[in-house]
Amino acid sequence: MTFRLPDALQTSDDAAAIMLLKRYFGTPYLGPGCADGAYFDTWSTGSEPMRFTAEDLIAIKFLSVEAPKTAVRALLRDRSGEFSRLLVDLGPDRDLANEVELLGPTWAGWRMMDALRTIPGVGTTIASKLLARKRPRLRPIWDTVVAAVTDTVPAQWEPLRAALRANDCALHRRLLRLRNVAQLPAEVSALRILDVIAWREGKDRGL
Repeated sequence: MTFRLPDALQTSDDAAAIMLLKRYFGTPYLGPGCADGAYFDTWSTGSEPMRFTAEDLIAIKFLSVEAPKTAVRALLRDRSGEFSRLLVDLGPDRDLANEVELLGPTWAGWRMMDALRTIPGVGTTIASKLLARKRPRLRPIWDTVVAAVTDTVPAQWEPLRAALRANDCALHRRLLRLRNVAQLPAEVSALRILDVIAWREGKDRGL
């Protein structure tokens, strides 16, 4: 399993990465011309870390996906207790770079992803965006554009964890520095910084 850095992060020069971030998030943050997805990170009327709410289903709409009616019923009513227990098992949000152990198939994060994907109409992209809404520092967003740019079509989570931890967490620390330089709020996680750079770069390539 491999993880390929976007071209904008292949050198030590931050200029290209900062430009991509500003094009997506706006200058200032959420200023004129920002992408709809920029609202995902701070869209909330209250934090509910241990259960899915209607706010989560609204937030993912900014990322150009919509939870099917089957997911609305499952997450908010029919299976809400099951998913709350899975969120409790996964624990509080924390940086993926601090996960020491391999993310094996029985890990709580994978059990959550597997459960989300049992909902009819919910695939990996929607599942990852729902979980990224609840654990933005821990769960990277997966979609075909980002996967193509980072060479993670078959697997993303574990290769990214390894990449973030390499060289004393150098990539993780760089992503946080880029967030500060771009003057983005703390709610924008290191994972989202990487996601946006990869997605914007891929869209520019026509992916």
